[in-house]
Amino acid sequence: MNKIAYLYVFDTMADWEIGYLTAELHSGRYFKKGMTRYALKTVGLTMDPIVTMGGVHIIPDITVEACTADNAGILILPGGDTWLEPIDNPIMEKVKEFLVANVFVAAICGATISLARAGLLDNRNHTSNDLGYVKTVSPNYTGEAFYLQEPAVTDGKLITASGIAPLEFTREVLKKLDVFSLQTLEAWYKLYLTHDAKYFYELMDSLQN
Repeated sequence: MNKIAYLYVFDTMADWEIGYLTAELHSGRYFKKGMTRYALKTVGLTMDPIVTMGGVHIIPDITVEACTADNAGILILPGGDTWLEPIDNPIMEKVKEFLVANVFVAAICGATISLARAGLLDNRNHTSNDLGYVKTVSPNYTGEAFYLQEPAVTDGKLITASGIAPLEFTREVLKKLDVFSLQTLEAWYKLYLTHDAKYFYELMDSLQN
């Protein structure tokens, strides 16, 4: 049975930040042989269409209320312009549920700010766009000692990333989900990072092993 990769979608969602990740999870094109596949499901506050920052219209598959940790592999939280507003509070409650259920949660850019404001980064290694900004907009945040100046950071089942590191974010998630072989993951990452065609051939070769 496939696992579910839930993607939270909302108006102003930064669609490019999760593009690498959703493409690989949905297609499974470079997965290890026999690896469990992922069914991508979009989650909205309502079933009304949302419009991403790039102008793409998405009709959510389900609402936040219908999103459960049962058979879930990961909950993905993209960046966007609404994370400082209370409108996104319901998905933060789901984040807590998923973490208690030992399910991965991956947040990038503005979504990490909401995690900080919810107190979910006070005792976990994490990153975001900038520590100073996190402290400014999250007055109750006490996780400064756990902040790491890295593109992407994992602590337990929580993955956080800077908004300018969608490639590293994807690499971190794929690594933790263990869906690529290490050889495939390294070739995949270097191909997109360097644009050097030799890594394409390394990527193809890795799939034969």
